[in-house]
Amino acid sequence: MELKISSRSQDDVAVITVGGEIDLYTAPRLRDELVGALEDEARRLVVDMSRTEFCDSTGISVLLSAMKRARDKGGDLEIAAPRPAVMRVLEVTGLDAVFVIHPDTDALPVPAGTGSAE
Repeated sequence: MELKISSRSQDDVAVITVGGEIDLYTAPRLRDELVGALEDEARRLVVDMSRTEFCDSTGISVLLSAMKRARDKGGDLEIAAPRPAVMRVLEVTGLDAVFVIHPDTDALPVPAGTGSAE
């Protein structure tokens, strides 16, 4: 399945919306987007996973790596609105206690309609 990524940012916050499946083949695109946001001065990354249907260990690794980079810059990586299949992976791995997880997208810090889509 194809991975769709869009991003928007304001000040030092970047919201990355991910749709589709994050796996061995698609995770490098997500990594590039997250690293790019951090290089563009974002310190706080919010990954909107409301459209993410699947995330394997490769995707989890990308998220953890980006979280470490963000924390090294004094920021963080947060996950918003993970679907049940993704939330189960986070719970089984214990990462639901590592990531800040928002149950929905209501509190996203950057309004929709500002940013770019891929």
